[in-house]
Amino acid sequence: MNLKGQICKEGIWDQSIPDITFDENGVSNYAHLFKNLIKAFPRGEEDKKRWENLVNEIKKKHKNNRYDCIIGVSGGTDSSYLLHISKMYGLRPLACNIDNGWNSDISIKNIKKMTEALKIDLETYVINYEEIKDLIKSYMKACLPWIDIPADLAIKAYLYILADKENVKYIFRGNDFRSEGSQPREWTYGDGRQLKYLNKIYGTVKLKSFPNYTLLNLIYYGFLKGIKTVYPFYYIDYNKREAQIFLKNNYGWEYYGGHHYENLFTKFCITYWLYEKFKIDKRVITYSAQILSGEISREFALNEINKLPYDLKEINNLIEYVIKKLDLSKEDFQKIFLQDNKSYKDYPSYDFLFKKYLKITKPFLKYIFLHKPQSIFQIEMK
Repeated sequence: MNLKGQICKEGIWDQSIPDITFDENGVSNYAHLFKNLIKAFPRGEEDKKRWENLVNEIKKKHKNNRYDCIIGVSGGTDSSYLLHISKMYGLRPLACNIDNGWNSDISIKNIKKMTEALKIDLETYVINYEEIKDLIKSYMKACLPWIDIPADLAIKAYLYILADKENVKYIFRGNDFRSEGSQPREWTYGDGRQLKYLNKIYGTVKLKSFPNYTLLNLIYYGFLKGIKTVYPFYYIDYNKREAQIFLKNNYGWEYYGGHHYENLFTKFCITYWLYEKFKIDKRVITYSAQILSGEISREFALNEINKLPYDLKEINNLIEYVIKKLDLSKEDFQKIFLQDNKSYKDYPSYDFLFKKYLKITKPFLKYIFLHKPQSIFQIEMK
């Protein structure tokens, strides 16, 4: 799939992105969004000092605790390096992995290598696979682009639950907008209200072990309990490729082949479901961010984006694996795949509430979030 229509002069954001606009110089609103995020979180001595002050505050607040932060781990680059960083700064993290039945063997090995080498306790929460399987099929039947929403919501929800259980006020996440970019809401948005609705309409299994992430969770844990989510890579120097080399050399960590490919269903979503059914290539976003971050050249990105995001033989094996693991027949899968595509806007969600009441609620967000969420930057972009 080649780039579509006008291309941003600074990145490779193109007109495949639903809400993209360009200024008189041919620079996209996504490039401006990236620059706004850089201004808000400018790495350097000042932000390094902010990070160090935060670390000291975390240590002080949890001096009588067994742990002082919770880190969600997947076996990927970002969360693995985050474990290293946390120990380097003298923190006492509790690592948490959500097992939804789709973790790759490499990711499991990476988690074990990192936690054992760093002597970090690990808690693994296993979600009943029948629930996950039913939710995934519900999202597929709904014909939404990002059908991996259940995993995203479960991770956010359980990290809150675990933090509350351990009386820990800080959750560390390995997100890094400089290497990942900001995904269009149309491509990846989903929330707990929508999940409940899809489970009711398309599901056949009652959710018992699945930890959903709802607006009430956010208010209860974020506001009333004072648990904050921290993105350390917003503050400190971090280069994903350099981190991978470091992890390999120091911990025997293994690379899994691509962004979020440590989870096999996520890999399927990115390389096949999004790309072939919706004509969405998430590399447009990540490459653009990496261009503006100086990690790769624009020429490199323009060359790579013309290649398929998957190996043909490998993707066929992955599709067969996914169909079998979801207990679908090839015919049923093909029928779902050929149905008309939908948007998250076609189903109930919290989205209209966020947009409608943003001005009213914005002053209170600082009591829930440690950082201004990327989603708010995106809404303001419009």
